[in-house]
Amino acid sequence: MQHHLKSAALASSVAIAVGLSSLASADDHVLEVVTDPSFVPFEMMDQDTGEMVGFDMDILAEIAERAGFEYNLQTMDFNGIIPAVQTGNVDIAIAGITITEEREEIVDFSDPYYDSGLKILIRANNDDVEELEDLKGLKIGTKVGSTSYDFLEANLGDDADITPYPGSSDMYMALLGGSVDAVFYDAPNVGYFSQTRGEGRVKVVGPLYEGQQYGIALADGSEWVEPVNEALAEMKEDGTYDEIHAEWFGSSDE
Repeated sequence: MQHHLKSAALASSVAIAVGLSSLASADDHVLEVVTDPSFVPFEMMDQDTGEMVGFDMDILAEIAERAGFEYNLQTMDFNGIIPAVQTGNVDIAIAGITITEEREEIVDFSDPYYDSGLKILIRANNDDVEELEDLKGLKIGTKVGSTSYDFLEANLGDDADITPYPGSSDMYMALLGGSVDAVFYDAPNVGYFSQTRGEGRVKVVGPLYEGQQYGIALADGSEWVEPVNEALAEMKEDGTYDEIHAEWFGSSDE
């Protein structure tokens, strides 16, 4: 993508954690953007090109073009993304980030761009789990720093063995390997895994929990909130959003 000034493959999450200095200014309009490298199909590494691809990456490229900025794309574990925006080390984060009141206290969000929620994933031969209540007494994998972890802690707490993993691939491998009995995480990511690498080995069960909306996180008081929102609105109006959505998820319901 033309707006990528350097490959995400060159980004070191360690270097980012230590602290990047933001390159954005009113003069050059080059923004530091961060994403999670493992939230498929929103963002993932194309093994052939070394570039980040996915729904969020296409949304980001389109917004950048319309809003008038270029960007350096970096990757890091999801747990560090909101703190990176909060401290000003990066300007924008797009990583399937759920808009919550707690997060809105420390960063600004764009208008919502994707409706989601939380789902249960279990091994295909498990007929004992149908809803959240059935997870009591079991080992559950989820993601560090996620709303799914917060939801589990609030609703199951000590009644289950909750293990937060740094990456989504880690918790899915734990499920396949038998280290956990279930995974509880964002519906589109869970669904994507069940239809790809987990096909025939896992299944999604139960209702959609805690309906959520994803937003693009920006530094508190960022001048780019309005341009980003305007770009999103234009994309939904002229059909570009639906085209991108259809490419990754099938026809949009929006």
